Amino acid sequence: MIGERTDRELRGLARVLVRSGYADRAAVTAALTEAVQEDAPSADPAVLVPELIGEAAAALRADAETWPAETNPDRLDAVLDELESLGIVVVRYCADHHEARKALEAASDPKGLVFFTDTDVWHAVDFGMLELKLWHPDTANVAPGEPLLEDVLTLLHERDLPAVFDEGRIEVTVTWQRRVSL
Repeated sequence: MIGERTDRELRGLARVLVRSGYADRAAVTAALTEAVQEDAPSADPAVLVPELIGEAAAALRADAETWPAETNPDRLDAVLDELESLGIVVVRYCADHHEARKALEAASDPKGLVFFTDTDVWHAVDFGMLELKLWHPDTANVAPGEPLLEDVLTLLHERDLPAVFDEGRIEVTVTWQRRVSL
């Protein structure tokens, strides 16, 4: 038996992990198993984790039936693909800035780096705002008025993704509707 608060938190974690659209079933299972072992040690992860994933996936499938053909994450993917074609390194759903930095350092002649973390996506799932970090090739943050920043903001706006630069990051307003198959 787990408490109401722990149950709510585990279901919330399952929800954002599944709805992120970036984690596969194995990654979702691993993250939830760890959370159950840590937060609900009396529960059996082999029973509870599949239940949490099943509920979250079923709710997502039901919601997806009402979504438009092209969603905000679809348009975001198009922007990110275009940025990659321009030589900007794009790192999606990484653990932290260290992981993103490694991808930048491994690239040959990068024009910059755009990245967002797993927790940035979880925030977008729950609150409709995704933070994009945008760095120059030397890992310095972009600053207002710089061409790299203006180019990224222009592409986002052209794809109907409202975005503003605030305190070193681009805040993109999104309804997080990523189609997922787990």
